[in-house]
Amino acid sequence: MNGYAWLGLAIVAEVIATTALKASDSFSKLGPSLITAVGYGVAFYCLSHSMKTVPVGVGYAIWSGVGIVLITIIAWVLFKQRLDPPALAGMGLIVAGVLVINVFSKSSAH
Repeated sequence: MNGYAWLGLAIVAEVIATTALKASDSFSKLGPSLITAVGYGVAFYCLSHSMKTVPVGVGYAIWSGVGIVLITIIAWVLFKQRLDPPALAGMGLIVAGVLVINVFSKSSAH
């Protein structure tokens, strides 16, 4: 499997783990707490495999940027957390940054 596929799995696992972290209510609920622990373990395992071929700075920028945007969308839908215009503008800049890295940067190992 290539590095970007591993990175995609790491992002999905991290987003699941972070969503479960919110639902764990400070680790007071067993099910979401277990999902959090396992999810973060899987996320870091997959991230470590992605770093065999994806430059660490590029991989981490994509992982954190995409993760931030996905978690924000999930928080908006599931937890009814709303964003004001500056927050939406910031999310747009994060998406733009990830796109610039993937489309224009010669640093990424496509």
